[in-house]
This record gives sequence, C-alpha cells and structure tokens, in this order.
Amino acid sequence: MARIRVLIVDDSAFMRHALGRLLGESTTVEVVGSASNGEEGLAMAKELRPDVITLDVEMPILDGLAMLKRLMIEAPTRVVMLSSKTTANARTTLDALEFGAIDFVPKPSGSLSIDIGRVGDELVGKIAAAAGMSEAAFLRHRQVAAMNLTLAEKAAAKAAALNPANASTSRATGSSSPTIWTANRKPRSTSRIAARKLVVVASSTGGPSALHAFVKGLPPRLGAAMAIVQHMPPGFTASLAGRLDSVGQLRCSEANAEDVLVEDEILLAPGDRHMIANRSGHIQPVNGVRPAADVTLQSVAPIWGDRMLCVVLTGMGVDGREGARAVKQHGGTVFSQDQATATIYGMPAAVAEAGLTDGVYSLHEMAAAVAKWCGANPIGNRPADGDLDSGQAGAARVSGFAAS
Repeated sequence: MARIRVLIVDDSAFMRHALGRLLGESTTVEVVGSASNGEEGLAMAKELRPDVITLDVEMPILDGLAMLKRLMIEAPTRVVMLSSKTTANARTTLDALEFGAIDFVPKPSGSLSIDIGRVGDELVGKIAAAAGMSEAAFLRHRQVAAMNLTLAEKAAAKAAALNPANASTSRATGSSSPTIWTANRKPRSTSRIAARKLVVVASSTGGPSALHAFVKGLPPRLGAAMAIVQHMPPGFTASLAGRLDSVGQLRCSEANAEDVLVEDEILLAPGDRHMIANRSGHIQPVNGVRPAADVTLQSVAPIWGDRMLCVVLTGMGVDGREGARAVKQHGGTVFSQDQATATIYGMPAAVAEAGLTDGVYSLHEMAAAVAKWCGANPIGNRPADGDLDSGQAGAARVSGFAAS
C-alpha cells in the first residue's frame, strides 16, 4: 500500500524537523517536503501535490488560515491543522474547520512544542483519516467550505461598513479576514422550562462544521433540551459553544457541573471531561476519547427512556454505538447521518451497521427530523406548566463531570 504523502507547513525550523522525524517513523506516512510560511507552503502544495498538509496557525507572510482559503481554491488538498491552545488560536482553528480543514491537533505545549511526540499517534491517525476521505466526500467538504467562506466574507464586509476603523486596523496588521465567530451571547431566558425531552448529539471528525449547519437549522422553540458531545480538547469547546450560540437560534453554552437541562437550550460537553447525569464520581476515558458520547448516552438513557433521542453525526471511530444501544434498550430513538454527507463515515456507520438507527438523514435533513421528533413548538408558543420550580428539575440536572 502506498504511503500517505505529507507536506509540513510551520514557521518553526525546530517544529518542521521534529514533525519530519515524528512522521518519518510511521510506516504509513512519507514526508515529501516542508515550508516555513503560507506562501511557500502554497507553492509547494501546487508543485508536490501531497495527499495531506499539516498546517500551522501562526506564521509570518501568510498565516495558516489565509493559506487554507487560497489552497482550497488554487490546489485543493486535505489539511490537518496544528494549533497551540490559546483562545485566539482556538477561534482561528475553528474557522479553519469551517473553511476546509478536515481536523486539527493541538500542540501540547504551545507554538514551540518540544514534546510534540505526545500527540504523534493522534496526528498520524488524523492524517490517515483525512487521506482516507473519498474524492466525493472531499468535494462536498470543499463545497460547504466555499459556502461558509462566502457567508463569512459577506458578514465581514457588512461589519467593516458599520465600523471602518476596525477594518482599517485589521488590514494594517495583515491579519486574515475576521472570524465568523461572534462574542455576542444570547441572554438566558427568564422563563426557563424544565426539559421534558432530551436530544444528545455525538460527533467527532468533521463535527464542528456539521454542528454549525445542524444547529443553524434548528427552530427557536425546539421543545427539548439538547446536549452535544464533540470530541475536542480543553481550550476549544468554549469557542465552539460561542460559535454555535452565534449561528443558531437556541442558546448554546459550555456545560458545567451546576447546569440544568432546560427546553430550547444547548449544553456542549467541555473538552477533556465527560458529561454524565449523576454525581457518582470520576469516569475513566472510553474509546480513547474524552468527552465520550458513550459515557453520556449510557448515563442518561435509563433516566430519559422513550423521551430521549440520540443523533450520531460524522466522526472517526465507533464512539456512540454502545450509547445508542443503551438508548434503544430503554425505549429511546436513534438517528444517524448518511454516508453521502458525512466527512468521515465512521461513527454513524457503526450505529447503522449495528442495526441501531431508526432513521438515516443527510446533514441538511437532520435538523428538521430532530425538530419533528421533538414536536417543536411554534415560535412564541411555550407551555405554561413545567417551569424550573417544578419537581421535574431534579431529573433534568446534568452534573458529575470527570476531572481526570
């Protein structure tokens, strides 16, 4: 089997050398070149035509995000981002996932990570997953990325027209186009309703972009609480929650131990901590990932029974399968994303092949299918009973996040 041809783009000579040695030790990867900035990387991508590019976020001349945007137009290539764990880089990395990157790996100790070997297996695995995408799946991925970029540029142009001073500052500093994430958070409703139904969404590789489209399609009165488990490390889930909050009509926030599941609000599992429905203590990692959808689903299925819907979106691996099995055993419903629209048809395939899914939907159909299952209320029509002072609130509490 031919090895995966990889181009490394990173402004640090040390990181280029370390990554080259790390990937060179893999029997499945061949490093075909390295570049020190986005301009050089773009030229080498056109010349070498690698299977996958590992792309740094912070670089001089042309940064990672700016290179990615041009790459998707001039020489479409599968990309895995390498990002340090800062708030700014988290936002930029999520933008990169919207604009065409397949996945990302956080550098373990900042831009210059002498311990990059700690994420070696993860990086090789994600390079393999990106290379394994079919041409049809990658084409659809690029089409979605192009649409996201167009929308972001329109939003940026509108913002610049309203505030020319900020636009001038951005041009002067040479930064790439503004992030499509916004810090304007939706206020928490004063009349919060204890959840009567629960939707748990599981996603991994390709998930941020899929969640963007899914959440954007949900109605403002869903008639259910929603919990999302996206495989993502600490430092990135808060930015993802903010993004989902800004693009959709439902309030979305990163979950904490005192949150309560209420109708028409979304809780996103925090990076590196499981989201479970009791206070029984720490939970060990499941399926090699944390947060794991299986942990959440298996803990809430006995509580919610037939009032629960499990949705499994794009992702590598099988996380969600055993959780979906628990949901079915307790009378709940399971939906999964179809192969045609999944970036990586691993998690939804595992559920479908196990005979656990009650409905297979495209990404663009999923929000409507979920809303129909929830019996979404018309805009402005909320039930009068069941507020948080009722006895239902105790069953709705989600707490006990694993700290290890």
